[in-house]
Amino acid sequence: MAHSVLVDNSEISEKSNAIRRNQEHLTFVNGKTNYMPQDEDRYQKTYPISWEQLHRDSKALAWRLVEMKTWKGIVAITRGGLVPASIIARELEIRLVDTICISSYDQQQQGDITVLKAPDTDGEGWLLIDDLVDTGNTARVVKDLLPKAHFATVYAKPAGRPVVDTFITEVSQDTWILFPWDTESRFVEPIVSNI
Repeated sequence: MAHSVLVDNSEISEKSNAIRRNQEHLTFVNGKTNYMPQDEDRYQKTYPISWEQLHRDSKALAWRLVEMKTWKGIVAITRGGLVPASIIARELEIRLVDTICISSYDQQQQGDITVLKAPDTDGEGWLLIDDLVDTGNTARVVKDLLPKAHFATVYAKPAGRPVVDTFITEVSQDTWILFPWDTESRFVEPIVSNI
C-alpha cells in the first residue's frame, strides 16, 4: 500500500542553495586547474577555449564581417573584446580601434554595470566587438550608447543572442566559458595519488 506524504521542501532547498553558493571547487580541464565559484543554479557545464580556438573563431567572425561592408573602425568592449577585436582588425585591415570600457563581472557574478569610458560616436559604420554575449545586460547598455554600430561577438548564449547582429558559436546558457586569459597550466596529481 502506497502512502502520500506532503513535505515542505522550501526550507531544505534554501539551505542547499546557500551551501552551493558558498562552495568553491576546482575544475580540471586539459591539464589546467581553474578556480570557479560553484553556482549550480546558473552554470552546469564549462567550455574551455584555447588561444588557438579563439583565434580560429575570431577569424571566422572576420570572414562573416568582411562581406558586409567597409567599416570605419572597431570599438572593442573591454576586456573580453580586446583580443577578438585585434584579430578582426588585422584580418579586415582596420587601423582605427577604440574601446568602450565596461565593468560588470566579479568572477562569475554579474553585478552593476559601470561605463568607465565610451567613444564619442553613435556607431554609424563601426563594428562593436566582444568575446561573448551572455545575459545581454551589458550588450543592451552598450547598444544604447552606440545604437548604429554593428554588434558582433565570437560566442553567444540564448538570452543575449537577440541583442547581437553577428556571432559565430552559440553556447548553452548554463555553460561557463573558460577563456584562455582566465586559465593557467598547473600540475595535476595523478588519479592514484588521490585514492
